[in-house]
Amino acid sequence: MSDATPSNETPSADAAEAPDFDAMARDIAEVPAVEVIVTVAVNLMSAAAVKLGLTEDGDKHKDLDEARKLVHALAGLLDAGATEISSFHAAPLRDGLKSLQLAFREASIVPDEPGQGPGEKYTGPVYG
Repeated sequence: MSDATPSNETPSADAAEAPDFDAMARDIAEVPAVEVIVTVAVNLMSAAAVKLGLTEDGDKHKDLDEARKLVHALAGLLDAGATEISSFHAAPLRDGLKSLQLAFREASIVPDEPGQGPGEKYTGPVYG
């Protein structure tokens, strides 16, 4: 038996798995903007919760510096997108943001002054 590959074999797996960018662009073109905004917001919320240590693994992934960035980005997105998404979508996202801001305040050894916490530039002060 030989380790040589026969010449009639199909192309490598890498070539067969190449992404179809045209199909992906068509797929994303069909998604309403509100859905994209909400999906990004939920992803930011989930990532922030992990970095705040609010998951089953707790402190394993806790990183308050990273959490600050994610919460701040979420607040900016919600502030900028507030007029573009309905209250139906915005209200629960704002509630989630406030919960994350409060969790950040509680997790901080030296809490920020009210109005100086992550995202509070956009939401106003959050008191715990």
